[in-house]
Amino acid sequence: MSVDCEILEKLRGKLSNDPYAKLLGVELLEVKEGYGKASLTIRDDMLNFHGVAHGGLIASLADVVFAAASNSHNKKAVALNLSINYRKPAKAGDILIAEAFEESLGKHTALYRIVVQNSKGDVIAIGQGLVYRLEEPVIL
Repeated sequence: MSVDCEILEKLRGKLSNDPYAKLLGVELLEVKEGYGKASLTIRDDMLNFHGVAHGGLIASLADVVFAAASNSHNKKAVALNLSINYRKPAKAGDILIAEAFEESLGKHTALYRIVVQNSKGDVIAIGQGLVYRLEEPVIL
């Protein structure tokens, strides 16, 4: 069953107003069924003691697109697992772009691949997320 454009736009609005994502400055760029895309500019206060982007920040950006993609069917989806592999450091001023792609959609669970890149296209992190799908709509 396909989600209509009006519901997708309402979902995008709801996801864009996530308080934690707003605190980080995450901009939700796109939401389609089974897909989410967002960006974030790294600030100095987001660096760790090595002077590079904190891993938790990168994981948080990945989690935002994971939530967008997994809830895009207008069926509440809650994370069961999120794993992330860091490939390259990112620094203050870098713009990160994260995308989540649906790999497998089942009745009760769904699996997503998440890629975080910088604006040059360098892969910063790759992740995988698993959700449990509830029998409740996100948007009524």
